[in-house]
Amino acid sequence: MKISESERLILRVLEPKDVQHLERIWGDDEVMRLCTGATSHEKFPRIIEYYKECQAAKGLSVYAVVEKISGNVVGTAGFNVEESMEKVELIYHFAIEAWGKGYASEAAWACVEIAKAHKAVSYVFASADPNNKGSLKVLEKVGFDYKGMKWFEDTNQEEPYYELTVK
Repeated sequence: MKISESERLILRVLEPKDVQHLERIWGDDEVMRLCTGATSHEKFPRIIEYYKECQAAKGLSVYAVVEKISGNVVGTAGFNVEESMEKVELIYHFAIEAWGKGYASEAAWACVEIAKAHKAVSYVFASADPNNKGSLKVLEKVGFDYKGMKWFEDTNQEEPYYELTVK
């Protein structure tokens, strides 16, 4: 199911057939080097099901990012949703072959528009490893405001923390 479309990309709900694509994204050591590390491939079917359920229940999720010209899944982008829908976390990851093409910025813009259209979301936040200069640049380009360094338990480190008010 298509959620959003930009000039070069389509964001859609993850599907079972996306397991092979997630292996090149979340399952790739280099892609996930500055995150929490690569995810075991056996977990992808459960992750896909979780994000499908999240979309159905909350109207937000993490999505497959499809390159229009090729039809290939080149990344993932969307939202980690905790208890409160008022403040959601933007995340994005792209396969190595998609790096340097501006897809992260384009997908992040599309995600911001999704958040703006969602009646419950007021703020979007994001963080990245301090060494991930490309990701930090994307957040600034899309209009996020740097709020300082913040400790994150999942990565066990302090990271630059950004917020964007959407309402």
